[in-house]
Amino acid sequence: MASSSGSKAEFIVGGKYKLVRKIGSGSFGDIYLAINITNGEEVAVKLESQKARHPQLLYESKLYKILQGGVGIPHIRWYGQEKDYNVLVMDLLGPSLEDLFNFCSRRFTMKTVLMLADQLFLIDFGLAKKYRDNRTRQHIPYREDKNLTGTARYASINAHLGIEQSRRDDMESLGYVLMYFNRTSLPWQGLKAATKKQKYEKISEKKMSTPVEVLCKGFPAEFAMYLNYCRGLRFEEAPDYMYLRQLFRILFRTLNHQYDYTFDWTMLKQKAAQQAASSSGQGQQAQTPTGKQTDKTKSNMKGF
Repeated sequence: MASSSGSKAEFIVGGKYKLVRKIGSGSFGDIYLAINITNGEEVAVKLESQKARHPQLLYESKLYKILQGGVGIPHIRWYGQEKDYNVLVMDLLGPSLEDLFNFCSRRFTMKTVLMLADQLFLIDFGLAKKYRDNRTRQHIPYREDKNLTGTARYASINAHLGIEQSRRDDMESLGYVLMYFNRTSLPWQGLKAATKKQKYEKISEKKMSTPVEVLCKGFPAEFAMYLNYCRGLRFEEAPDYMYLRQLFRILFRTLNHQYDYTFDWTMLKQKAAQQAASSSGQGQQAQTPTGKQTDKTKSNMKGF
């Protein structure tokens, strides 16, 4: 089968999921919007070539099955092979946080950042791994010869140093994501280098030389407290998730915010809808003598 998106217009996977259009891509392959032809429900479909050098989709599907039922984990509908592809069918989620950040002119209010700190939907577990053995419950061993995996921008300092990652590293990375949304960028973004290796080294140096207090300057102390706590964890130590969650929940209440799930993009969409309705109403009032409407302004906020 040809690889163009057009050739997949009539491609049906799992016996009932018809591909509609490509909505994303990555190193593994492509992501498509698809429709369940039995009930019209929209889903997301990941396609990975069976000839991929480093296949990830089967592994990722197994991780999703382990995590099924967890809050913020998409539901997996089907995994299998179709023609030359490994295929994963899952819940269709909304825009990514990066998309929404751009939609909001790259500015999130503190209320939105704190609600994000409390709950996110997570996807793309192709590079995830277990931190302990299923049978023995023993923590994976400490190592210092690891290559950096994942996005360097949000990687923990220990990950840059080649140290095996554990629970502490996930939490540190989340702290950088939150500060990215607070600041609109991180100090180690935009660094230039001749090679990828040199760029990673520059990012690592900048990250290590930027004190947490400098990174979080101008924002509530809870963000610095969060990062300092995460950086202070030992390799095998279990993070106190409730303590970290409470840091931000108490701050949220202290700032007198209402946990109403009204994010910045919710407000913008509501405003756009109201403006569209207002324009439409004005158009209806401006009528010709014969009663025909001369103008209607439609909202162009498609996809939201």
